[in-house]
Amino acid sequence: MLSKLFAISALSGLLAVLPANAANIPVTVGGRGGIIAYTPSSVMANPGDIVTFTFLQKNHTVTASTFQQPCTPLPGGFDSNFVPVPDNNTSGPFPQAQFAVTDRNPVWIYCRQTGHCQKGMVFAINPESDAQFQQFKAAAMSTGAASSIAPSSASPVVSSAAAPATSTGTSSTSQDHVITVGGTGILAFRPSNITAQPGDTITFKFNLKNHTATQSSFNAPCVPLAETSSQVGFDSNFMPVDASATSFPTFTVVVNDSSPIWVFCRQTGHCGQGMVFSANANESSSKSFEAFVARAKEINGTSSSSSSNSTGSGSGSKNGAGAVHLSGLHMIAISFAAVLVGLML
Repeated sequence: MLSKLFAISALSGLLAVLPANAANIPVTVGGRGGIIAYTPSSVMANPGDIVTFTFLQKNHTVTASTFQQPCTPLPGGFDSNFVPVPDNNTSGPFPQAQFAVTDRNPVWIYCRQTGHCQKGMVFAINPESDAQFQQFKAAAMSTGAASSIAPSSASPVVSSAAAPATSTGTSSTSQDHVITVGGTGILAFRPSNITAQPGDTITFKFNLKNHTATQSSFNAPCVPLAETSSQVGFDSNFMPVDASATSFPTFTVVVNDSSPIWVFCRQTGHCGQGMVFSANANESSSKSFEAFVARAKEINGTSSSSSSNSTGSGSGSKNGAGAVHLSGLHMIAISFAAVLVGLML
């Protein structure tokens, strides 16, 4: 049931074509004013129908879980990954993810943004009854926050359209480390290596072209952490910035502990050219920042997880715009119609 077809595109015209008798069922994710909900919260669908999730303001996911563990990612299940939408985007276009229904079995979904599942941000396709859905929601709201994602050294907060995001849940002495990503002719995070304390925030401020801030590991610098470990890791998704831009999108993470945090840009070839970042690297060990850069250049960023024309990411996706990874029957497609191909390097 949970094998999937996952496609990512930069143009809405590349979304899947519906069968003649299929229904397109719209669901909104989040919204203005801090809405933490899927609307509607459950739907009934027939095999062949498409459920289209439209992401509104803030930064949410559509992530498969189970009835027994509402706030825990289903191993091998689908995941839209984080899809940030700035508060000042009130008229669209808005990114979308599509799920193809292949049978009448229940499908359980939650948002893995910190604390959202525990606030009842869950969704179901084909629950047996409203009572069963309410049981699923009640179980989610009684779940401890720690079970929503695997432990990691940093947790995503939100993205902003113009200024560094405000940190949440940190002490009065915490520091916000602002990291500039990219720029005119620049393939780098600046500064590229910092020391941060638990409770600090790291704000990635995206400048020219189209970059990401994606968590990885020392051993696999150019591969998303979720693909090499049980940890979900954070991923800003692609942040296209035009040459005429006067405001710049940001993505903020909270530092959870003093463990090293390894980050790369998953735009094609950028990691292999040394576009990586670290926090709390042990400079007196074999896993220093310099060693991390050297390892990224050594593998030349040839991981299949890099994508040149993509504007989003998700579980199992390893292709660029318009490319399709076929491994079964389910499908999620993320579409950003506003992205200009000219922004890509």
